[in-house]
Amino acid sequence: MDQKILTLILSSSWAFLLAIFAVPSIVRVAHLKKILDQPNLRTVHETLTPRLGGVAVFAGFISALTIFTDLGNGVQQLLAGCVVLFFIGLKDDLITISALKKFAVQLLATGIVMFMADIRITSFQGIFGINELPIGLSYAFTFLVIVGITNAINLIDGLDGLAGSMVLIISCTFGVYFFLYGGIAYGNYATVAFCLVGGVVGFLRYNFHKAIIFMGDTGSLLCGFIVSVMAIQFIEMQVVVAAPSVALGVLFVPLFDTIRVFLIRILKGNSPFIPDKNHIHHRLLAMGLSQISTVLTLAFINLLVIFFVVSFSDWGNLNLMLVLLLFSIVLSVVLGVYKSRTVQRVTQVR
Repeated sequence: MDQKILTLILSSSWAFLLAIFAVPSIVRVAHLKKILDQPNLRTVHETLTPRLGGVAVFAGFISALTIFTDLGNGVQQLLAGCVVLFFIGLKDDLITISALKKFAVQLLATGIVMFMADIRITSFQGIFGINELPIGLSYAFTFLVIVGITNAINLIDGLDGLAGSMVLIISCTFGVYFFLYGGIAYGNYATVAFCLVGGVVGFLRYNFHKAIIFMGDTGSLLCGFIVSVMAIQFIEMQVVVAAPSVALGVLFVPLFDTIRVFLIRILKGNSPFIPDKNHIHHRLLAMGLSQISTVLTLAFINLLVIFFVVSFSDWGNLNLMLVLLLFSIVLSVVLGVYKSRTVQRVTQVR
């Protein structure tokens, strides 16, 4: 068996086994210490549930990565950023902290990978006629990308198994690309991807439906940060035609949901950071889909978009982005129309 494939299998299996055996102990301790998430108007769950699943994902991911892969090419700094985010996420899961403090720590983690590992987007690869970016713009745009994707994964975590399924699909896609085309410069990011896959699959065993544990900020911030760094490295690898657009397609559902929700909140005159029930999974549940059907539907949509952008990457960045934008508008209109009809029916009944 090829050494690279064996490494991926071993690292992913290690992360999986550690996560799947850690979760029951975490659940037991959380119930004993009453570290439980209480249902509220925004949540879908109806019972007190631990939200420390990210601890198991973190343990599996970190241990597997440090054992089975080279920590060069920015992976060491990625791990440092993960540790920083893990502790702020853990604190938020134990005692809620302000959004400003979480943002400050995200800024620190982003700075570690940008300035210490020089992980950044250096070129728009011809989008709008822009290629090489000035150094200042490169850092600023990279910061927005990392923080944006990190919080997109955090925001999509509103349904049993949803965030985990999205991270699983995204990590597998990037992992395959890094394995096939990464070479010496980016090959170790294939191990990063599949270590995350193993940890997330172990966690999903207890989270998919009728979850006994949630990912929490500990897991969602961690996964979002890792995914964001993989997305940047995928774009910088430049072995795929229209790599920026392909990366957008791979991340479609979390990014679409975040941008759509923020726009709705702003248009209503509200802060984009005030939680509500306008997320895409809320709308699908309102259409009558079950939780499992909603997760599978969103996973299918993301896979469909990935298949499209990979198959038609030779169309170029601008054309692919226009198609993604058109699809986003159509999807938003469909969700909006159904919501309006639902409100009308409820009003008529009253």
